[in-house]
Amino acid sequence: MRKPFTVTVTSVSFVLVHLGCLAALWLTFSWKLVALCAALYLVRMFAVTAGYHRYFSHRAYRMGRVPQLLMAVLAQTSAQKGVLWWAANHRHHHRHSDTPQDLHSPVVDGFWWSHLGWVLSDAYDTYDAKAIEDFARFPELRFLDTYHWLCPWLLGTLVFGFGLWTGLGGWETLVWGFAISTVLLWHGTFCINSLTHVWGSRRFETADQSRNNLVLALITLGEGWHNNHHHYQASCRQGIRWWEVDPTYYALKLLSWLRVVRDLRPFPQTATGASPS
Repeated sequence: MRKPFTVTVTSVSFVLVHLGCLAALWLTFSWKLVALCAALYLVRMFAVTAGYHRYFSHRAYRMGRVPQLLMAVLAQTSAQKGVLWWAANHRHHHRHSDTPQDLHSPVVDGFWWSHLGWVLSDAYDTYDAKAIEDFARFPELRFLDTYHWLCPWLLGTLVFGFGLWTGLGGWETLVWGFAISTVLLWHGTFCINSLTHVWGSRRFETADQSRNNLVLALITLGEGWHNNHHHYQASCRQGIRWWEVDPTYYALKLLSWLRVVRDLRPFPQTATGASPS
């Protein structure tokens, strides 16, 4: 039985940002605001998938200390707690996937717990520090993790100022560029926890119930190829067939050509039985 959660700063903030989206009904509408919402969704979803997940959780590629810090800052604008918290708990998920020890298994605890409950629960505000010692040695990452609320607040302030500067409106850009974009980002990310273990196809017989799903891959820039990922989690590439769309991998490949990142770990041919191309 999971520990019940009480009202916390996290849960109150979560509700308030959702309610803030409703302000769009009373504000001036513009397609430029929709474009801003989409752009901030895509950029931050990339930071979550390429940063929080493939880099900090799985070390599927390498980059220097400055790009590492910038990736962590950008990922933390997603308001999904700290970089060390995120990566440590994700590593825990892979060690105990779909068992009673898994913090967010829909197979064990149902949809709502895996989608929202475990994130909002104050019982899981901490993490096993030993699980993330490799990145915890960087003081700047420890700082960001401790003060994880700074990045979302900074983004909100910048978005508000951008609206005033461009004439789109401060409150309009705050609602569309931050509130609506963040809510979509939250639920897009959370769907990987709540749906990719119950909805989709299974190419590989893994020990858990991970599944591949094209719809979720499109929403999350490639994270929907979850059965592939659980079969070989060290790979930077999760869409291993030519038709398995993986925009995060394509962007990382481009960044490797620009020498921003390096040593992208491939999905080995021996793990698929066939070339992924």
